[in-house]
Amino acid sequence: MEVIHPRCAGVDISKKDAKVCVRIQGRGGRSTTSTITTWGSMTGQILGLKEHLLDEHVDLVVMEATGDYWRPFYYLLEDDGLNIILVNAHDARNVPGRKTDVSDAAWLADLGAHGLVRASFVPPPPIRELRDLTRARTIITQERTREIQRLEKLLEDACIKLSSVASNITGVSGRLILQALIDGQTDPAALAEMAQRRLRSKIPELTQALNGRFTEHHRYMTGLYLHRIDAHTADINDLSARIEAAMEPFRFARELLVSIPGFSTTIAEIFIAETGADMSAFATAGQLASWAGTSPGSNESAGRVKSTKTRPGNRYLKGALGIAALSCAKSKNTYLGARYRRIASRRGPAKALVAVEHSILNAAWHMLRNGEIYNDPGADYFTRQTPVKTMARAVRQLESLGYQVILEPLQQTG
Repeated sequence: MEVIHPRCAGVDISKKDAKVCVRIQGRGGRSTTSTITTWGSMTGQILGLKEHLLDEHVDLVVMEATGDYWRPFYYLLEDDGLNIILVNAHDARNVPGRKTDVSDAAWLADLGAHGLVRASFVPPPPIRELRDLTRARTIITQERTREIQRLEKLLEDACIKLSSVASNITGVSGRLILQALIDGQTDPAALAEMAQRRLRSKIPELTQALNGRFTEHHRYMTGLYLHRIDAHTADINDLSARIEAAMEPFRFARELLVSIPGFSTTIAEIFIAETGADMSAFATAGQLASWAGTSPGSNESAGRVKSTKTRPGNRYLKGALGIAALSCAKSKNTYLGARYRRIASRRGPAKALVAVEHSILNAAWHMLRNGEIYNDPGADYFTRQTPVKTMARAVRQLESLGYQVILEPLQQTG
């Protein structure tokens, strides 16, 4: 097998140290040599490893993505221009039954020398910082949602059915009512009169829902949950301001992305943070979709397709795409909405949502690659593609209802 990198290093990383194998391809009568060394995971020892690799004139360093422990090694080794690739553990798996840290390092060096592994996507430092911010915002938003759910369960324990009438128990009306309950107000009619805006039309139902057994214990717990919700909200607002400042170099990309149906500013920011906004990292739109986990799997043996299940992708990007796809599914006048309904009628809503996510990624790749705004093909795109089939389907539906259909072309006016 052809050797692409004559001097290659494989790094097997753990929390405390790393086993490093430097493989030097033999020439002429010299045989191939492999040298194994162990290096600690502290900064000073990693810098010593960097000097060792430079002294050995290594032209490729291959390291396996092991949890988050690869980060110090990758970030410190990349500073001096070493050619480093991070590989997926699934792609670099060693032979079962013969697995040790030393053999893993040697295996990685052997794979890298022959060019048998692909580099994982590692974004540049500005994108890594933006990614930390958007992921933190996503996690804190999820935590705030959990606190709201805990508050709702507490109100159920107190026989307060506020969530049955108000869609948002922490909205303007909900907060006024909850604060009054904490302050000791127990009259359901007086509490219902605190409703604002559209909720005032439900005052009779609200009066019944607020007739419960709200004790001193419930007052304490409600105040605790509201305090935690407010703290999460303050953190989210602070992160959003920080993200807005970090988005300065990517404003044009964000403006392009928000033109896609279903894309909010928040989803666009997550997309940029997870993909880097530079589509040169992905050779094709299909490669981006595969990396994100929205492409059908390929598992065929002996002419039999075993599974087409999508592989796990970036969960933060998948979550954002799922929200965008659900929004598109509800739209009536967009191509993505028509695509969802077309596939959902044949293969179900779950696969239709994945197909819409795939279409969104395909559009985003071309838009960021070419700097073009989204151009919606329209909700009638599929009708225009097959007008004869659409007409025949409509005729069959009317005939099944007992109508006789006679088609005549419209008279051209003007």
